Amino acid sequence: MLRRLLLSAAASPRVKRGVEVVPLTKHVVDRFVAGDDVGDALAASRKLVAAGLLASIDRLGEATTDPTQAEATASAYVWLLKELADAGLADFCEVSLKLSSLGQALEKDGEQIALENARTVCAAAREAGTTVTVDMEDHTTTDATLSAVRELRSDFPTVAAVLQAALLRTEADCADFAGEGSRVRLCKGAYNEPASVAHKDRSAVDLSYVRCLRILMRGKGYPMVATHDPRLVAVSGVMAVQAGRSKGEYEYQMLFGVRPDEQRRLAARGEKIRVYLPYGTQSYPYLMRRLAERPANLAFFLRAVASKI
Repeated sequence: MLRRLLLSAAASPRVKRGVEVVPLTKHVVDRFVAGDDVGDALAASRKLVAAGLLASIDRLGEATTDPTQAEATASAYVWLLKELADAGLADFCEVSLKLSSLGQALEKDGEQIALENARTVCAAAREAGTTVTVDMEDHTTTDATLSAVRELRSDFPTVAAVLQAALLRTEADCADFAGEGSRVRLCKGAYNEPASVAHKDRSAVDLSYVRCLRILMRGKGYPMVATHDPRLVAVSGVMAVQAGRSKGEYEYQMLFGVRPDEQRRLAARGEKIRVYLPYGTQSYPYLMRRLAERPANLAFFLRAVASKI
């Protein structure tokens, strides 16, 4: 029930306005977001790389309804990628992007506009010597997002897709996307989806995750295991061995600010660990989804609140 309330709050402009005027929110955001600008993202990336970690950098923002803003977002990614290359970080850092931030939600030609903006970003990533992961959003965008990924891969084969184990369809999508050369980030899913399209019970989501991960590990692509769940981390390690995969033929992905000690522990064991590193001023929806995902995150938020009272 609490998770559903938090996810509903993530879509509420009224709650957003209330949270953003509370000074203590900045203290919480700093836990999960690198900062407001490219300089902050680069500084955080350097620290991660120095610790033996990789990064997938996301410029926060979604559901853009202004074509000019969508184009500006693409330009911001191009600038970020240039800065990564100039800083010598492109070998260690890719970028993640949401198609809705590139115009997918526009009423007229939104999907095509988002695709063309994504092409611009992908070309800049190739020039910089890195690649792109196309984030998944709520279930209403799944078909359009996967279609865009397929089109992007025709010119940029290393573009990665994201699949959400919470959705009932995802086992079939994993089978479709587990081919030679593919890259797939498997996560549980952070959206408040209806029971008609998604597993609602946590244990059912976990079981779906295991089934989906088995498909990816046995496939010919490159699985990216996005979870903080110790059980799923352990299961994925066993599956990798069973599938004959060596370390480096798959990777773990975790969120910036969540279980950083575990990230470093796994890296010290020789595992490939990539940290999802968001930056930017549009942090509210992202923050609310992080609070909904884990009780520990909500406890951190409540402690921050108590410390300011």
